[in-house]
Amino acid sequence: MKNKLFLYLFVFTALICLFLFVSNGNMQKAKDAKLVKLENTVTALEDSLQDSQLKVLDMQYFSLENNDDALAYYDHLELEDPSRYIADKLLETNESKGDNPLIPYEGMESDFKLNKIKILNHKWIVADFSDGKYWGELLIKYELKDDMGVDFTLIDHLLYTRTN
Repeated sequence: MKNKLFLYLFVFTALICLFLFVSNGNMQKAKDAKLVKLENTVTALEDSLQDSQLKVLDMQYFSLENNDDALAYYDHLELEDPSRYIADKLLETNESKGDNPLIPYEGMESDFKLNKIKILNHKWIVADFSDGKYWGELLIKYELKDDMGVDFTLIDHLLYTRTN
């Protein structure tokens, strides 16, 4: 009887060991598959990040902040951020009552005001304007004077047609 008990315990222990061995192998395969999937995801995200960085560099090509030759025109003024200063001066034109004086259209829903501003170099600005329903863009020439005044001159403009 004692021999049969030891035989049953040995067989039971062997089955448990076999189960743990097979189970551990399956868990290892699942973890390896998950690791490969995560490595592929990381590679895809790194590629996406690199593409995004290249797009940002392309978008920054025409900007005053990245144009050392254009910034050299303002070295004598000792401005910390000429782009911010010029953008602030342009946004001050929004403060007048009614439509912005640089926008050659009358607002249809409300007053036309400048929204976004992109300073291209030491002479030109592209700006977006809207009245909440209608919108357009402006090409503006500017001159930053030695007395820190800024003159803005409208070069060209467009108003987008509404499509429903």
